[in-house]
Amino acid sequence: MKLRKVSAAAAAALVLSITATACGGDGDSDSGSGSGGGDKKITVGIKFDQPGVGQKTPQGYSGFDVDVATYVAKKLGYSEDQIEWKEAKSADRETMLQRGDVDFIAASYSITPERQEKVDFAGPYLLAHQDVLVRADDSSIKSPSDLNSKKLCSVTGSTSAQNVKDKLAPEADLQQYPTYSACLTGLQNKAIDALTTDDSILAGYASQDQFKGKFKLGGFKMTNENYGIGVKKGSDLKDKINKALEDMVSDKSWDAAVKANFGPANYQNEPAPKIGDIKS
Repeated sequence: MKLRKVSAAAAAALVLSITATACGGDGDSDSGSGSGGGDKKITVGIKFDQPGVGQKTPQGYSGFDVDVATYVAKKLGYSEDQIEWKEAKSADRETMLQRGDVDFIAASYSITPERQEKVDFAGPYLLAHQDVLVRADDSSIKSPSDLNSKKLCSVTGSTSAQNVKDKLAPEADLQQYPTYSACLTGLQNKAIDALTTDDSILAGYASQDQFKGKFKLGGFKMTNENYGIGVKKGSDLKDKINKALEDMVSDKSWDAAVKANFGPANYQNEPAPKIGDIKS
């Protein structure tokens, strides 16, 4: 990522910023070392369409991943107005990192062996699970097997619903909708019985003002999804981000971010994972 040279005054401010910021680096901007200050920018990939996780709104950007990325960027020496946000769609994430389009990605990015062959991961910073969202007044779905003969929704192209049908509820009636929002509308209108994807994503949607109190999570924990922050292979940002994530947990900022983004859905989150502890 090319960054503009700083002016003499900005350079002086940079020296002060580095002195005051424990995690600020001193490498040049093309190395991805994470040095901040002056008119420099850091480019971060997030989801733009996942409420509670990563969302672009007319007011700006919000969600748990946004809060984590903002905290990390600050520890790397960048203020919030020095962050350039880029949309990181699921299919584009590895390519964006490999091309250097972004410095790091925090976008409900599960750490998997296949992805680790292409990029490096800091973290994990959240342990999520595949789960289901049902209507708050529906007491008929108490376990994954109860999804048999139920209309189970996920977005087109997702493997979540098929995983349930293949492994847990072979008689589930799969329904594919174009977006999670469409699934939620169907769930509210009783056109479908349950929506499945990561519990963090479900909690984020259910926490929206228009849906508060209308849905509940099943709490089934059908898979482990270890969310990590992706960086380019070999980037020295990995260790710096890991240190920032440890700081976020220790000073309770992590807990505050979970509560702020998922709290309204009564999301029973796992404790903050230890760096490098990837649950299979």
